Amino acid sequence: METKKDVTGQSESENKAQSEKLLNNKRIIVFLAITFVLTYIIEIFLITPMVASTDINQAMLAQSLIGGIMFIPAVAVVLTRLITKEKFVGSNLYISLNLKGNLKYYALSWFGIVLLTIFGAVLYFLIFPNQFDENLGYAAAVLSAQSAEGQVPMQQVKEIMGMQVMIGIVLSPFLNLINCFGEEWGWRGYLLPKMLKRFPVIPTLLIGGVIWGLWHAPLTMLGHNYGVGYRGFPYTGILAMCIFCIVMGIILSYVTIKTKSCIPAIMAHGTLNGFSSIGIYFTSLENPFNIFMGPTPVGLIGGAGFIVLAAVLLFLLYKEEQKQKKIA
Repeated sequence: METKKDVTGQSESENKAQSEKLLNNKRIIVFLAITFVLTYIIEIFLITPMVASTDINQAMLAQSLIGGIMFIPAVAVVLTRLITKEKFVGSNLYISLNLKGNLKYYALSWFGIVLLTIFGAVLYFLIFPNQFDENLGYAAAVLSAQSAEGQVPMQQVKEIMGMQVMIGIVLSPFLNLINCFGEEWGWRGYLLPKMLKRFPVIPTLLIGGVIWGLWHAPLTMLGHNYGVGYRGFPYTGILAMCIFCIVMGIILSYVTIKTKSCIPAIMAHGTLNGFSSIGIYFTSLENPFNIFMGPTPVGLIGGAGFIVLAAVLLFLLYKEEQKQKKIA
């Protein structure tokens, strides 16, 4: 039977595919526009003046707003679906647990992040042993500054840090669940599947990482993650953040693709946020660390395990994509 064609010579199926492609592109653009416009307006015109203020109440409000920024990608998902008339049903929401056969991806998202963070910190201190302080000098200084009684005894410092380490390992995915849902439902639960319809997997993850990194740019300019006053400020910080987001984005995207859910990515993101700074508390006050190197995962050495894992996972996703093309 002959396939019907329109005046352009395209079949109905070709026209439908073209329409779906255009709609998919529109949804990507609308989502990114909403996410970036809302984020940049709040961070530039509200948070920046508050951070610069000497009023402690303003500073506290700024921190609350920074935490709230994480919900903007989720808000953008809702608005984009409403604007483009995309239904809120089915597996394309990417919020089902999908535990069956996927426990290994949940383990990677939880304990894998912990082990990679510890590995990076240990590697950093092996390379820079003079920056390691077994007496938790940095932690002692922070706790003493927060204490109304002044200097905190060393034994108490070690007990508090031991408890914080355990809390970071066990509870971080759950304590940060709501905030990280805001980001991950947007970046991995919505943008990722749309980008995969538009690009092959490698450019999808590379472009997605750069987008995620640039989304952080105003906060990076305020000193978030890398501080201020370093060489090339703030551009080297923004570049470093983009690289870090590419690396983490690959890992978070991998568990999302494998489970068809953004829940493992939410857990991984929560674990990272709650445990990533643990290496800093073991640094020496006399020998300041270089945040671009470590000991946290945002540094080149501190994030070495994440970088290697991301490279392996990206290769595996590429091989799977090529295999699927051959089958098709």
